[in-house]
Amino acid sequence: MSDTTASPPVPRRALVVVDVQPTFCEGGELAVDGGDQVARDVAAYVAAHRGRYALVVTTQDWHVDPGDHFSDTPDFVDSWPPHGIAGTPNAELHPALADLHPDVSVKKGQYAHGYSGFEGTDDDGRTLEQALRDARIEAADVVGLVESHCVKRTALDAAGLGLATRVLTDLTIPVSPEQGEQARRELTAAGVELGPSTA
Repeated sequence: MSDTTASPPVPRRALVVVDVQPTFCEGGELAVDGGDQVARDVAAYVAAHRGRYALVVTTQDWHVDPGDHFSDTPDFVDSWPPHGIAGTPNAELHPALADLHPDVSVKKGQYAHGYSGFEGTDDDGRTLEQALRDARIEAADVVGLVESHCVKRTALDAAGLGLATRVLTDLTIPVSPEQGEQARRELTAAGVELGPSTA
């Protein structure tokens, strides 16, 4: 007789750590208050819970010549001060992530805005989608900087690919409370789950 009380299989899950770089933290070119704390919290979370994940991915803004994404007179909507400049220390992963050792590292935005991690590639030229497919990933948790922009875009793209997607709300931060509220509305509407990492 079959056991009808058996739990469903646990999906193969990836953790996508978005743009946790000094350029977005206190003292960086496009700093968000609380960025350093997010970096420390993400590092502590991964150290404690890496076993939950079949794959840990990092993304980085790695701008070479992103066109009108950079501006000397930015509107902070479609254009921004130069940040995440390829090859500079502030474009590297935050020092708090020194022991993270991601399975996949994606760089994005070399010649475009590159808000979503799915617009980037790893050192082998694979897109983030291909890296997740290669690892047979079925679900993704998205964390990092910042909730209202690159975290949101990455999570929306993950959901659009059919992955069961969550944003861990205590491991990200928006540019402003208002933009955070708007991002959460968009994510919820797209079927992205929002909740704390302790759930």
